[in-house]
Amino acid sequence: MAQTTTTPPKTSLFFTPEIIVGKTQEANTDFPKTKLQKNVFLSIGQYNYNSNKEWAARLNYPKTGISLGYTDFGNSTKVGHAYSILPFIEFSILKKQLNGLNLQIGFGSSYMDTQYDIITNAFNRAITTKINWSFRSFFYYDVFKTHATDWRFGLGYLHHSNGHTNLPNQGLNSFTASVSAKIDKNSNSNNDFKKPTFASKSQTYMAFRLGLGQNVLSEKFNTKKEVFTVSASAGKILNNTFKFGGGFYYRFYEHYYDYIKNNEALIEEQFPHFKDNPYGYATSFGIFASSELLIDHIGFEFDLGLNIHKPFYKIDWQLNQGFTYENANGETIEVLGELDWYYEIKRTISARMGLKYYLWTTNKAPKHNIFLGAHINANLGQADFTELSCGYVYRFNLKEKSI
Repeated sequence: MAQTTTTPPKTSLFFTPEIIVGKTQEANTDFPKTKLQKNVFLSIGQYNYNSNKEWAARLNYPKTGISLGYTDFGNSTKVGHAYSILPFIEFSILKKQLNGLNLQIGFGSSYMDTQYDIITNAFNRAITTKINWSFRSFFYYDVFKTHATDWRFGLGYLHHSNGHTNLPNQGLNSFTASVSAKIDKNSNSNNDFKKPTFASKSQTYMAFRLGLGQNVLSEKFNTKKEVFTVSASAGKILNNTFKFGGGFYYRFYEHYYDYIKNNEALIEEQFPHFKDNPYGYATSFGIFASSELLIDHIGFEFDLGLNIHKPFYKIDWQLNQGFTYENANGETIEVLGELDWYYEIKRTISARMGLKYYLWTTNKAPKHNIFLGAHINANLGQADFTELSCGYVYRFNLKEKSI
C-alpha cells in the first residue's frame, strides 16, 4: 500500500492532443452551407496537488491549463478558420457514480480569418471582426488508461463572437465530439497525495472598479465608441476561494450621447426631451450581485444586475430589433422593433462575465490587491459591450474557526 504524503508530485504537467469534429450551426437565414467541422487542439495543463493551494483543496483539486486550437468550420471560403487560445479549468464530476467523467470549461480569444462583407460575404452574418471571444464547454470520459496515457471521448460546445464591437454579430456555435489522449508519465504519483485540512474562514471585502468598454449602436451606426464604467461593491470571501457580493454600477455610453446630440431620427420623432439633458439620458446605473471563483492570480467572475436607469435602451432596442425592406416603388422602408414584454426584460436585467488577473496571488489572502479584467457585458443574454477594467480590493480581518 502506497504511503500517503502531503508533498506534491515531482511533476504536475500533462499534455493533451485532441481531434474534434462537429457541425457549425447556421447563424442566420441563408447562412453559407458547411461540411463537417474539424478542430485540432493541444492543451497544456497541470494538476494542483499542493498543500499550499487552498482553492484547489476546496474544489477537489481540479486541473488547470491553456488550450491552443485550430478550427476549420467546414467552408473555407465563406466561414473560414479560427485560431484560438483558451485558459481552462477541469473538474472531476460524479466520481462515485461514474469514475472518469470530467467537465472542462475554457474562456479566451480567437483570431478569425474570414468575416462578413456586405458585398463579397453578405450571408455570413456570424463574424465581423478578426479578434473574437471564444468559449468551450466539454464533458470528457476516460475510456481506458495505460501507464502514461488516458484515452478520452468528449462531447462539447464551442462558441465564437465579438462582444458587440461590430455588427452583425450572430456568433458561431458548434456541437462537437472529440477523441483525445491525456499524456502524463507521472500521473500515478498523484494517488499518493494526502489532502490537507483547512479551517473554515471568511473575510469581508470592499472593491472599486474603473472600466473602458467599446461597442457599436446598430448596423447603421456601426463605428466603435466608448462605454465608461465605474462600480463599487462589498461582500464576503469564503474559504479564500468563493467570493460573493453586491454593489452599484454607473455607465456612460458615448454612442447614446452622440445620437442625442446629433438629433437623430428617433430623438426628433419620439424623444425630443432627451436633448434637455443628453449626458443624463446617455447614462445607465443599477445594482448587481457578484460571484467569483478565486484561483491564485486568476478570478472567474459572473455578475447579474438590475438596470435602475437606462432610458436610451428604448431607442437601442427599436434600432436593433427592427428591419428594412423595399416596397413596390423601390423605396426603403424601416420598421422599428416593438417595445414588448421581452424588451422590458432585456432593459431590466444586465449580466457580466469575464476574467480577472490579480497582481498578488489571492491564495495568500492579501489585505490589498489590484486587478486587471476583461469582460463581456450583456442585456440579459445579448452582448452589450466588451470591457477592459482595473480595480482595487480591500480585505478586512480574517474570521476563522476550526472544522
